[in-house]
Amino acid sequence: MRFRYLILAAVAAGAVAILAIVWWLAFPSGKGQIAEIWSDGHVKMPARADKDYLQVYRQGKWENFLIKGVNMGISKPGYFPGEAAITREEYARWFEQIGSMHANTIRVYTIHPPDFYEALAAYNRKAKEPLYLLQGVWTEEEALAASGDAFDAKVQEDFHAEIKRTVDLIHGNADLPARPGHASGAYRADVSAYVLGWVLGVEWDPDMVASTDDSHVSAEPYQGRYFRTENATAFERWLADAMETTAAYEKDRYGWERPISFTNWVTTDLLKHPSEPSPHEDMVSVDPNHIESMPAFAAGEFASYHVYPYYPDFFNFDRTLNAYVDFRGEKNGYAGYLNRLRKAHGMPVLIAEFGVPSSRGMTHRNVNGLNQGFLNEKEQGEIDARLWQDIVHERMAGGLVFTWQDEWFKRTWNTMDLDDPDRRPFWSNAQTSEQQYGLMAFDPGEEPAIVLDGDSSEWKKAGIPSYPAGGNDRGVQSFSVTSDERYVYFLLNFNPEAAGKADAAILIDSVAGQGQNVLPNGSALWPDAGIDFAIDIRQAGESRVWVDSYYDPFEYQYGHLLHLIDEPKDAGQPGNGRWNPIRLALNKPLEIPDREGTDRYVPFEAYETGKLRFGNGDPNGADYDSLADIAVRGGTMEVRIPWQLLNVKDPSTRLVMADLWKEGLEGSRKTDGFRLAVVDGNEVPAERKPVLYRWDTWEQPRYHERLKTSYGILKGEFERSEAGE
Repeated sequence: MRFRYLILAAVAAGAVAILAIVWWLAFPSGKGQIAEIWSDGHVKMPARADKDYLQVYRQGKWENFLIKGVNMGISKPGYFPGEAAITREEYARWFEQIGSMHANTIRVYTIHPPDFYEALAAYNRKAKEPLYLLQGVWTEEEALAASGDAFDAKVQEDFHAEIKRTVDLIHGNADLPARPGHASGAYRADVSAYVLGWVLGVEWDPDMVASTDDSHVSAEPYQGRYFRTENATAFERWLADAMETTAAYEKDRYGWERPISFTNWVTTDLLKHPSEPSPHEDMVSVDPNHIESMPAFAAGEFASYHVYPYYPDFFNFDRTLNAYVDFRGEKNGYAGYLNRLRKAHGMPVLIAEFGVPSSRGMTHRNVNGLNQGFLNEKEQGEIDARLWQDIVHERMAGGLVFTWQDEWFKRTWNTMDLDDPDRRPFWSNAQTSEQQYGLMAFDPGEEPAIVLDGDSSEWKKAGIPSYPAGGNDRGVQSFSVTSDERYVYFLLNFNPEAAGKADAAILIDSVAGQGQNVLPNGSALWPDAGIDFAIDIRQAGESRVWVDSYYDPFEYQYGHLLHLIDEPKDAGQPGNGRWNPIRLALNKPLEIPDREGTDRYVPFEAYETGKLRFGNGDPNGADYDSLADIAVRGGTMEVRIPWQLLNVKDPSTRLVMADLWKEGLEGSRKTDGFRLAVVDGNEVPAERKPVLYRWDTWEQPRYHERLKTSYGILKGEFERSEAGE
C-alpha cells in the first residue's frame, strides 16, 4: 500500500513539474537562451492575458508584465522599407541599446529578414533580461482599400497566407522566396519562447471598414474553436476569423498558444467623440469586446491602440476630456482619453504606439503643447516620458514608443507635395515630422562634418573655400557654404567689432527667369539679381527666411488652388517686389460640434516655419538645442537651413521646384546649383557677381547613428516603472 502511494506521489510530482518546463528554443540545434515556459503537457505558452496586463511565467508562477517597449520599422537611410536592408550587425547593436534603456519589448509590424530573428536569439542567449517580441502580421492596405471589402477572396487568402508564414518563421521553420516589397530567406532562429503575442493588421481605413460592414449586414456570428463573436459587425467577424486562423495554425502545428490582438487606432475606436469635427474620424467602430476568446484558448486576447495626443482633432476640442484631472492633479486630455478607453474594455489594453517627433517642421498642434513636431530632442523626451507616465497610471498593459529609429522614407500631409516621393529615403527632410519620431537619429555624414556651434575649425579642416561678402568695414566680411543630406550650411565671418550686432542677408537665386530685385526691407538690388530666397539674419530675434511670393508654394497651394487664404492681386506676377514668410499649414477650417448644442468655428491655421532660432546645435553641448538654426561665437556665425525651406525637392539629384505658375506643385527641374551673395542687412552694392554653389549629387546617402537626448530621458522613466503603479 505504501509503495502504491509512493507511485501516486511520484506521478503527481511529475504532473506538477510539467507545469513549469524549461525550454531551450532559440535554434533547432539545441543552442539558445533558457526561457521559462508554462506547459500542461499539451500546449506551451510564453505569456497569457490577465485582467489588466499580459503575464509571463517566472519561478513557477504567473507575473504581471508591464510592456515597456519600442516599435521598430524595417527601413534605414537609402532604402525603402520593402528592401529590408537592415543588417544583422545593425539589429544586434540596436538590441543592445534598447535593452540598455530598460525596455523589455520590441514590436515589429511585419516580417523582418532572418537577420532580425537571429540577432534577437543571439541577444537573448546572453542578456540578463530578455527582449520580448510583439510580432505583427501585415495586410496589404492598398488591396484592402481597392476592394472596399475585407472578405474579398484574394485579400483574405493573402492575409491568411501571411499569418501562416509568420507563425512558421518565429518557430524557425520557414523558407520565404523573394517577393517584391517583402523580406525573404531561410528562417532558422526559433524565437517562439520570446514572442509575447500577435498584433494583426494595420490602422484600418474607416471607409473600407464601413464598406465591408455594409456589404455583409446579414452574415451570421462567427463561431470557431478558439474565438467567437457577439453583436459584431462584419469587419469584426473578419478579424475574429483571422485570429482563429492564427491560433489554430500555431496550436495544431507547433502546440503553442500566445495572446492575440489586432491593430486599432483612435479613428476606429469603440468610443464616441461628439466634439470631432471630421465625420470620417468617428464614422465607424472596431470593437475588440465583440470578439471573445473561448476557454480552449487559454492565452487570451488583448486590445492594441495607437494613441497620440494631437490627432484626431477632438483631442483639442473635447471640453469634458480636457477637464480630466490626472495623477499629477493637472487637467490632461490624453490621460482622460486613456481612462475612458481602459474602462470600455474587458481585457488588457496596450498603447501600441505613442510619442512625438523631434522634427523642425510641425504638422499638428496640441492644446497642451504636445505637438506633432517643432520640438527639440529634450522636449521630445519630456513629452514621451509624460505620455508614458499617463499610460502607466491609467493601468494600461504598457506602451511602445513610436519609434526606435528615424525613418527618412516617410511623408507628412503638409510637406508631401513639396518633395519627390521616389527619392525620400535618400535625404533627411527636417521639415517632415513623420521622419523624426525615432529615439535614434540617422545624422548626415559618416561622421559629423559641420557642427552648428559657431566654431569654424571644421570648415578650415575640410578646406571649404571662402568668398568675399558685399559688406563694409563694420559688417560681414566673407562667407563659406557647404551642405549634407539634411542642411545647407553657411559660415559668415564678421568684423569682430560688429559681431553680435551686425545684420546680414544671404541671397539665393535657384531658378533662372524669375526672382526679386529688391530685398525684403525694400532696398534695391542689382538689376539682374533674380533672388528667390533671402535669409535675413538679425540679432533681435527676428531672423527668418523669406521667399519670393512668385515662388511661394504655400501661397500658390492654399491661396490660388484651394482658396483657404486670400490670394493677393499680384499673385502669379514675377518680380512683383513682394516677399513672403515661409509657412506650413496645420489645419483646414473646422466646425467643432459642441456638447451644449452650438458649433464652434476654427479658421484655417498655419504657422511661420521659416523663422530662425539661435542656439547650440552641438549634440555634445550641455545647452544642445536640436532646433537651432544659427550659432554665434565671437566674429563667426554658422547658419543651417533645411533643404525644403529652399524649395529643393531632392538634393541628392539637385532637383528643385520649377515655375509654380506654369508647371504647378508637381513641376521640377534640375538646377546647376545656387547663385549666392551675402550682403549687410541695410547696405547693398550697386553690382554683385554671385558665387555658384554646385553641390555633389549622390546615389547613397552618408549617415551615422546617434542616440537622441530623448533616449536618455525615456530610459530613466522605463527604469522606474513597474506594473500596477
